[in-house]
Order: sequence, then C-alpha cells, then structure tokens
Amino acid sequence: MTPVVPVAAVAAILFDDDNRVLLIQRGGEPGLGLWTVPGGRIEPGESAAAACVREAREETGLEIEVVELVEVVERISQNADGTLAYHYVILDYLVRHTGGQVRAGSDAAKLGYFALPELAGLATTHGLAPVVERALAMKAALATSRLPG
Repeated sequence: MTPVVPVAAVAAILFDDDNRVLLIQRGGEPGLGLWTVPGGRIEPGESAAAACVREAREETGLEIEVVELVEVVERISQNADGTLAYHYVILDYLVRHTGGQVRAGSDAAKLGYFALPELAGLATTHGLAPVVERALAMKAALATSRLPG
C-alpha cells in the first residue's frame, strides 16, 4: 500500500459586489455534495497563485487575480480502519474577478453566490464559514487602506 503524503492545494475566495461569496457544490470526492470555495491541487512546477487561477477557471469559468493569502488550512481524514485517507494542506486566497462568465465546470455540480448568514443553512466543508468571514474582513480592510486621503 502506498503511503498517503500531504498534498498542496489552493482555494479561491471570491466575493461579488454585494459581498456574497462564490461557492461550488462538490461533484466528486472528497466532500461529494458539500458546498465550498473553488480550488484544488497544485500541479508539479506550478506556483500556488497559478494553480488558484487555473482551478477557479476550471470550476467556475471565471478569470481571477490572486489578491492575498487569507489562511492555510489542513484537511486530514481517516478511513474506517483508522488508516489515513487523505491529507491536504490548502492555501486559501482572497481573489478578485477579472473576466469570464460564471458557469459550473470540472468538479462543480452547482455554484452560486451566498451571503455569510446563508452559509449556516448549507452543508459546507468543515470550517468554511470562519475562513470566509476572515476573507471578507480582509477585503474590507484592503478597500479602506486603498482609499485616498
């Protein structure tokens, strides 16, 4: 049996003009059916920022620009027999929309924009809401710091 090693991954946290976050409903494992931010594995030789842009395009049809790292999270899961199923180290980035039309693609069964209070009523990946809240606060702080004056 091949040992499970940590896998580097990225996620794109994108807000619309009404501060709703773009979420996808996962169409595959891990987390089939759960709502989360778009993202996936970093390919060998690919920078984290380039992976974030690629994954956002593949899953949502949107072109994005990486703004800033929000948080690093780990997702570790075990099989029923106690063996390690997977271990992801995920770089969650605040991003901005630069082009393209939104559409569900690749691993996304569905997608939509959701206000923060709506996250409580969705089946989401573990720990999603606090990361989205942190990203929204970061977005607001960055907008304030860029105001002339």
